[in-house]
Amino acid sequence: MNLCVYTLGCRLNQCESEAIADSFSAAGWNIVKEDESADLYIVNTCTVTAKAEQKARRMIRLFASRGAFVVVTGCYAQMAEAELKKISPSVMVVPLVKKAGLLKLASHIAVAEEGGMSLEDALRSFTEVDTNVFEYQAASFSYHSRAYLKVQDGCDNNCGYCRVHIARGHSVSLERSEVIKRALELEEAGFNEIVLTGVNLTMYDHDGEGLGGMMLELIDRLKDTTRLRLSSMEPDHIDERLIEACSSIKVHPHFHIPVQSASDKVLQRSNRKYSRSHLEWVVSELRRVKDDPFIACDVITGLPAEGDEEFRETYDFLKSTGFASFHVFPFSPRPDTDLYKARDKAEERVRDERARILRELSSSMLEEYKSRQIGKTVEILLESRSDGMWHGTTGNYLKASVDNPPLFSTRGQLVSGVLSRTKGGLIVSC
Repeated sequence: MNLCVYTLGCRLNQCESEAIADSFSAAGWNIVKEDESADLYIVNTCTVTAKAEQKARRMIRLFASRGAFVVVTGCYAQMAEAELKKISPSVMVVPLVKKAGLLKLASHIAVAEEGGMSLEDALRSFTEVDTNVFEYQAASFSYHSRAYLKVQDGCDNNCGYCRVHIARGHSVSLERSEVIKRALELEEAGFNEIVLTGVNLTMYDHDGEGLGGMMLELIDRLKDTTRLRLSSMEPDHIDERLIEACSSIKVHPHFHIPVQSASDKVLQRSNRKYSRSHLEWVVSELRRVKDDPFIACDVITGLPAEGDEEFRETYDFLKSTGFASFHVFPFSPRPDTDLYKARDKAEERVRDERARILRELSSSMLEEYKSRQIGKTVEILLESRSDGMWHGTTGNYLKASVDNPPLFSTRGQLVSGVLSRTKGGLIVSC
């Protein structure tokens, strides 16, 4: 039978989806993409923006229209179970708090079908067992060339625009010894790049030695040829120890920081736990320990308290600190959050115009960053092959083709070469 796992949202969702797909693959299912026919679709949803929820509903309708059964899970499913069940009779909702149980769904289906049950009856008879958020541990990754390792879940912050912390609950961390054990297993399985991920990754063990302390020990245990990549790093828990860990050659020169705003007034209104000066310190320290790293960020335009002056503060900060790229989100009021009914938010036309301005700035800064990398030696992970050439992502997060790779190269292999530009885009010459 065929399974498609369709994922929206963060790298943590990707990590969890991989583990679910792997459990089905181990049970003999074929893993297919969303444009292919499947017997079962699993939609792993996001609730960060109204747009993400809208896309989830659209894909659920599409999959259900194909006559397949659709299992919906994730943060949106946690917040709107009844709403999603109304989309189609073939939709089954597994709330976020029970998502890890999907790791056992393939075996449940197999036992049920041996007893003569149909796939639909097997799905409807599926009952949840006790699980924990760190059961996700994919031994193979059906959709990616790199491995994702979930080390943290939940969030103790209460940002005024965000309801992910409502869906995910309080911050919890995987024991350091277990992190290292799983990372070494992934390394032994042949993965050359491991992405550490979580809902609020830098909140890992924040009452102890923190993410930096864990990474320093992990770095010592990994082979010289293994690389780590970090998912989004909330700035409030980026400290000296984490900066020290990021200085290692085993950590890719690529960092993503949810800035949201560089105005202290807006940050305070949104209940963010840092200041503009701390953001400046974080960026300068990452640049100190890495040679022109790819630093990206998230920005929200039109947040409450953001007037023209506050927007200009954010614009100037992004430009002067030299971010390579930023993801821009117009403020989307979310139910159950402190800012849902805020009256001091920007008008939609102003919000959207500011988003357009920042996206244009991001495009120009990305081109500037690419130009600065030409002629440098970079590492690149081989991800796909077409037209006789390998394609992949460099350590500093640039998409490129690969010229003259080593003989018998394989997907997931890490190679080095000099970056150059052609009419077709970037290319790494080995």
